[in-house]
Amino acid sequence: MIERKTHLDALAVLLLLGCCLFWGLQQVLIKATLAEIPPMFQASLRLVGATALLWVWCAWRRIPLFGRDGSLPAGLLAGGLFAGEFAFIYLGLQHTTASRLTVFLYTSPFWVAVLVPFWAQSEKLRGVQWTGLVVAFAAVVFALREGFSGGAASTVRGDVMALAAGMLWGLTTVVIRASKLAKIAAEKLLFYQLAVSAAAFPALSWGRGESWFWHFSAFGLVSLGVQTVVGAFASYLAWMWMLGRYPATQISTFVFFTPLFALLFGALWLGEPVTPRLVAALAMVAAGIVLVNRKPRAAA
Repeated sequence: MIERKTHLDALAVLLLLGCCLFWGLQQVLIKATLAEIPPMFQASLRLVGATALLWVWCAWRRIPLFGRDGSLPAGLLAGGLFAGEFAFIYLGLQHTTASRLTVFLYTSPFWVAVLVPFWAQSEKLRGVQWTGLVVAFAAVVFALREGFSGGAASTVRGDVMALAAGMLWGLTTVVIRASKLAKIAAEKLLFYQLAVSAAAFPALSWGRGESWFWHFSAFGLVSLGVQTVVGAFASYLAWMWMLGRYPATQISTFVFFTPLFALLFGALWLGEPVTPRLVAALAMVAAGIVLVNRKPRAAA
């Protein structure tokens, strides 16, 4: 029986920070690789590789993946939502910047915060927590304000795709939290999502007429390796593990750090300046997270 906790402990905070740090890098990495490897083909290689790694991991740890536990319908639904999310991410990065896409993608906690309490009353947000959620999101918008004010009409398509990806991510979390998926092993939960996506993306790549060339540069190979091993395997496995043990609303709110990490990596990679606005936004995000994770006062 999986023990569920009511608040994030030190282990969860460390894992979340590590995941957010990498996910902030990931969008920049994917976009940098698009010049060499088409989006759906790039995603196909990543997801097929991660599925194979997870299969080996489960075989080594003797974790059953195909036992009948009633989770198949919800697992296929979660897998379809996961595949849709990543299709929009990879395609959206062709039309907008990594930083801009990331801020729209991380609207996902709003979907989680609004919908999860319908199934789990214990995760209903109180007034102070809603305040924290608004403060954290306002911080992200504040940090990217310059990009919004200077956005060109050609980026609108990418922005809409990013918003759709964020919605699908939020809905994936809701499906997991509100179904039998919340009670299965994290490895099997991730396998549903990776396997469905690994089956779908080659067909999407073929349907888009992408060229499947296999002569990658050293950068392309490293990028695919990092996206596969760290991104689609290790970080998502940690995320699924936490979803089964900690409140989904608090976990999802914590990922507001990711867009700010994306800005930092964009500055280091692309030479973009780190302004006082970014520092102020980091402080606002921290304040919002403290409010969302604030424990209710004990009754007198």
